[in-house]
Amino acid sequence: MADKTFHIAMYPWFALGHITPFVHLANKLAENGHKISFFLPAKTLRRVEAFNLHPNLVTFIPIIVPHVEGLPLGAETTNDVPFPLHPLIMTAMDCTEPDIEAYLRELKPHFVFFDFACWLPTLTRELGIKSVVYCVISSGTIGYLLSPARKIIERGLTGLDLLEPPKGFPSSSVKLRMYEAQGLAAVTTMDYGSGISFAGRHLKSFSYCDAIGFKTCKEIEGPYCEYIGKQFEKPMLYAGPVVPEPPKMALEERWERLLSNFEAKTLIFCTFGSECVLKKDQFQELVLGFELTGLPFLVALKPPTGAQTIESALPEGFQERVNGTGFIYGGWVPQQLILRHPSVGCFVTHCGSGSLAEAMVNDCQLVLVPHFGDQIINARLMAGDLRIGVEVEKREKDGFFTKDDVNKAVKAVMDGDSELGKEVRANHAKWKEFLLAPGLENYYINDFVMKLNNLM
Repeated sequence: MADKTFHIAMYPWFALGHITPFVHLANKLAENGHKISFFLPAKTLRRVEAFNLHPNLVTFIPIIVPHVEGLPLGAETTNDVPFPLHPLIMTAMDCTEPDIEAYLRELKPHFVFFDFACWLPTLTRELGIKSVVYCVISSGTIGYLLSPARKIIERGLTGLDLLEPPKGFPSSSVKLRMYEAQGLAAVTTMDYGSGISFAGRHLKSFSYCDAIGFKTCKEIEGPYCEYIGKQFEKPMLYAGPVVPEPPKMALEERWERLLSNFEAKTLIFCTFGSECVLKKDQFQELVLGFELTGLPFLVALKPPTGAQTIESALPEGFQERVNGTGFIYGGWVPQQLILRHPSVGCFVTHCGSGSLAEAMVNDCQLVLVPHFGDQIINARLMAGDLRIGVEVEKREKDGFFTKDDVNKAVKAVMDGDSELGKEVRANHAKWKEFLLAPGLENYYINDFVMKLNNLM
């Protein structure tokens, strides 16, 4: 490894699912002596401060997010607003460019790591700073949706286009249903702040940056990363698994007391991240499916559409029937700590990249319920390419799933005697062992830093 240490500025998209993996990378780089200046929305600071393991080297710099008409007062991140308002959060982030420029002129870092702020490469080039897109969206998703081979800017993008992979895309298990393809095409081409489409923003970032980095290993996503590197003619940087350190704090007593009531590897734990909101009928099918399994379960979700509380949306008589074995909670839970608890045997996830990364280094079996965006392609890669989870079957025309579909998927992974159960358990154990292998993270971080050195 090169013994040179770098000063790296980081400016991730204003979403906790992006900010958190940037913090994890900052910690790994700081372990190796690199200095990090981390820009983030001012009020978000309190939510991530505790994850800074190297405050002597990682400095959080709060950015005042300007108000944009149409946003609620004080809104800073995607967690503060529904999905249709995310482009306005992006516009607000774009409005911080003068402040970021002033900080970069003062700090003079060697690199800026970013993802959605597509104006940064032009700015950094003027200042003599190298820019790196650090992408927390999976390389399979980026390659499938945003490959230059699709010529999205010239031709546009339709659902029909997305039923087939782009030219040269690696052989994979990614197959989209028409409703998924149409939804992804709509999101990819929608205006995503400051009059730039989501696709246009990312294509600009990938085209003008100095290098592209992914939070992954060659062994898992190599073909997709190499495809992206060739398509954009950029050096590819692999950060490795960037497994977050086990939290220093213990599980709160109320959760410990609850989870300890159940035998090892019997509990179903379901959570869908900080932004996913189910329709009421799908929420009810989900929890009724858990009831059908006969297994204990803990569900931590936001209240479904139109419901003030999660309890008010439960099916009639449900709470009485599952009393003592089924627990529904409408607030935030310490996901990483709960996944590590010995009682948890099955994790039902929306397939966000962060949740999948945490699940892969734990023992729980995976049931996949993707909702939108990169979650869909993540699910196909996990269930198809890696064969370490089972996706809940959905209706072909609209993606509706029933309680029986949920029950079937959970039973499939929890039955250690079935062929499918044996296969996903063996594959999960293999990848867990690989990701936690001594020396793997150091190898990747050292190689990552060497490639940064080559850019200088």
